[in-house]
Amino acid sequence: MKLYVGITDYDWFKVHASKPFVEEVNFWRPSPQTSFRVLQPGEMFLFKLHAPRNFIVGGGFFTRFLPLPLSLAWAAFREGNGAHSLIEVRTRISKYRKRPITPNEDPYIGCILLNEPFFFKESDWIPSPADFKGPTQVGKSYDAETGTGLMLRREVTTRLAAIAEQGATTPRREIPSPGAVTTDLPPVFGPATLNTIDPPRYGTPLLVAPRLGQGTFRALVTDAYNYRCAVTRERTLPVLQAAHIRAYAEGGPHELSNGLLLRSDLHTLFDQHYITIEPQKRTLMVSRRIREQFENGRDYYALNGHNLLEPINKTAVPSIDNLSFHFERFKQLENG
Repeated sequence: MKLYVGITDYDWFKVHASKPFVEEVNFWRPSPQTSFRVLQPGEMFLFKLHAPRNFIVGGGFFTRFLPLPLSLAWAAFREGNGAHSLIEVRTRISKYRKRPITPNEDPYIGCILLNEPFFFKESDWIPSPADFKGPTQVGKSYDAETGTGLMLRREVTTRLAAIAEQGATTPRREIPSPGAVTTDLPPVFGPATLNTIDPPRYGTPLLVAPRLGQGTFRALVTDAYNYRCAVTRERTLPVLQAAHIRAYAEGGPHELSNGLLLRSDLHTLFDQHYITIEPQKRTLMVSRRIREQFENGRDYYALNGHNLLEPINKTAVPSIDNLSFHFERFKQLENG
């Protein structure tokens, strides 16, 4: 089991630390060529500020590294990129690139997607390890079971446990994802954080995948379908959206098996049950209600029976349960 200490700037930290709750962050790199294969999903990624502020000030749990167009990174994570506007994040990225971003350019950047992030108040900042010195440009990995890595993990665990204890004596905040966490700890903590504070509660193995945020869900679904609409194969990125099969408001999770990449108009029709996916054949079905209510729909009826695109990431294959949930709601409206 490993952990990683990555270097960031104080402005990036301030954007997140000033908020009462942050469910995900994009720890971006200015170039997509600099991949990140150090951690497994669920392992800890810690934030160290640039010198002279040589402190670890928070962290999160690794989900995935993806090269993403800057436009998608901003659309998915917005201030989760550590900036207040697209212009601001473009300016920051340009500062670290060999060639500045031109006005009409939408470059790919490297995105380290972190969920369940946490940020410490200044009195709880952890001094940078003694072996984390000058030549370290980007960051450094540690064995989380021995030496410096174990020390850091214990320091972080102590602080998270204190936050949890304090939270247990204050009014609970609403959890920003469906379902409730059955625990004495405040519900804002996700499974990876809970596992860090109290591993026996989740048993073995110790690694627990973090709860995904909306932006991570969108980025992963887009990547899983190779930037193609699952129905039309459309590849124009600005009109592609990650749809929940079982609606988020009805308890549908931010999980890949609950996602489809759809063209924006099809996403709207899918959410309103004017179209659905037949669970067994995995083909599109278009409601007769489009014609009855709007005296239109020729382009949509032409898509009736189209096979659903198979995602390149097999963990993103829509689950039968989720498809059936949506299909049954569709049938109820058809027969109503």
